[in-house]
Amino acid sequence: MAQLVETYACSPATERGRGILLAGDPKTDSIAYCTGRSVIIRRLDAPLDAWAYQDHAYPTTVARFSPNGEWVASADASGCVRVWGRYGDRALKAEFRPLSGRVDDLRWSPDGLRIVVSGDGKGKSFVRAFVWDSGSTVGEFDGHSKRVLSCDFKPTRPFRIVTCGEDFLANFYEGPPFKFKHSIRDHSNFVNCIRYAPDGSKFITVSSDKKGLIYDGKTGEKIGELSTEGSHTGSIYAVSWSPDSKQVLTVSADKTAKIWDIMEDASGKLNRTLACPGTGGVDDMLVGCLWQNDHLVTVSLGGTFNVFSASNLDKEPVTFAGHLKTISSLVLFPQSSPRTILSTSYDGVIMRWIQGVGYGGRLMRKNNTQIKCFAAVEEELVTSGYDNKVFRIPLNGDQCGDAESVDVGGQPNALNLAIQKPEFALITTDSGIVLLNNSKVISTTKVNYTITSSSVSPDGTEAVVGAQDGKLRMYSINGDTVTEEAVLEKHRGAITSIHYSPDVSMFASADVNREAIVWDRASKEVKLKNMLYHTARINTVAWSPDSRLVATGSLDTCAIVYEIGKPAASRITIKGAHLGGVHGLSFIDNDTLVTAGEDACIRVWKVVQQ
Repeated sequence: MAQLVETYACSPATERGRGILLAGDPKTDSIAYCTGRSVIIRRLDAPLDAWAYQDHAYPTTVARFSPNGEWVASADASGCVRVWGRYGDRALKAEFRPLSGRVDDLRWSPDGLRIVVSGDGKGKSFVRAFVWDSGSTVGEFDGHSKRVLSCDFKPTRPFRIVTCGEDFLANFYEGPPFKFKHSIRDHSNFVNCIRYAPDGSKFITVSSDKKGLIYDGKTGEKIGELSTEGSHTGSIYAVSWSPDSKQVLTVSADKTAKIWDIMEDASGKLNRTLACPGTGGVDDMLVGCLWQNDHLVTVSLGGTFNVFSASNLDKEPVTFAGHLKTISSLVLFPQSSPRTILSTSYDGVIMRWIQGVGYGGRLMRKNNTQIKCFAAVEEELVTSGYDNKVFRIPLNGDQCGDAESVDVGGQPNALNLAIQKPEFALITTDSGIVLLNNSKVISTTKVNYTITSSSVSPDGTEAVVGAQDGKLRMYSINGDTVTEEAVLEKHRGAITSIHYSPDVSMFASADVNREAIVWDRASKEVKLKNMLYHTARINTVAWSPDSRLVATGSLDTCAIVYEIGKPAASRITIKGAHLGGVHGLSFIDNDTLVTAGEDACIRVWKVVQQ
């Protein structure tokens, strides 16, 4: 069986020009956010303890903990709201479709009985409030003509609901049953976020017109605003109150976060500006924030979290991040201690992860091209994208040097480095085998079949090339000549992945027809057969360092571990390892497997033999 020991979670899905929502549960110091079709819940004090809820059918947009912390309500782009248990088997408690379009914000009432949602109504209502165990509506919400970006429930009696949106309005409702009381027309651009203070005395609105305005919580009259002295120079996307209701945290497109003291007369005075470390591009725009207990959390457009300590603001913030897109490859540095892993996604992001620690920083390349194939050794990265170029980039700690590029005459579908002589690389395109020495092409061998994948032995003298017709061809490499030695036939589909075992006595191959095979290298006979337990194409294969276990990862969301010398039926299956499919696999040691996939998360599993 396999136990999940660590999760390196993805970043929240961000969108240019919009705020994102972070939900918090102060009792357990957890946060929740949305990305893809998942809701991620993670603890701020233990970032490796992350968990994903993956039952939505559409991209998720917002998730909130109930006031008692037992339930979570999450909503998606189709207007559907699901309420589910946070602990145990996480049973679905209720499902509603209050809006006909995307839900942009959701709030629980303080007694945990009602839920208010706002968003895009496609011409119908933009705001709905309902009793969550029965679904019955509480009140009528008129007064908005465009998408409603944010809503909030007054945390104390008498209950009120406030909403704001793209029609430059904020609306004030009294109830229950809730009725429209009046509109607030003080902003001159999108009103991005509206929040009640925890004591219910005031609420604040922030907008793309760079203003923050403060209102009386009970009557909805304007009583103050954030000072223009030291104010934001870009759209303000999100705001969060301190637990004592005396300060607010705002984040903006001007790449800063600011803490404001809310005075007795309800005006806001700048307390200090928090500088978030970054590279200076648009990715550093801040789009989300949360003030929880002693933590001030900000999120940037590029998905980087910075966590400041409210009691000690001079302390460097804790920074962590994750991928935003499908992770397409994983590379482990075997000599590193503690173990270091690199992961890449096709949008060109390369991240470093350290076992037991998690996020170890992003590798910044000088030219941030897309990545389709990726290989790496301790001192060098090799990448290729969707054109004919292969880049060899020297790596010095966290710094990438100047890339050398070489044109290989076709779009590469596999990059292979010979581990024992890393200056030698074998690259395959659809129609040819290319040998590289450093960044020079030594030879190009054209073939008359379509290549889909390849692998090279650690000493660089032999290669196995997989084809569209399901055949494996073995080549010997001598200097710059490549000679075909044998053809192995057993697969019934195009080959997707080939890997030599670390002791070089075997190699494993996998195909789109969900089958994997382990071959003996010397006799070219099948060593382990009937590895037919996936239900969809196999994307990737990996070996344990002692060549005893072989793992396969597939589009069917599972990873399966087989032991050489035992029948394939005595396998270990990790079901649902990654929503959407497993794309990266690597063993850290003989019983620890790392997986990565379409959900942009990386998970570390302990494999325990029966």
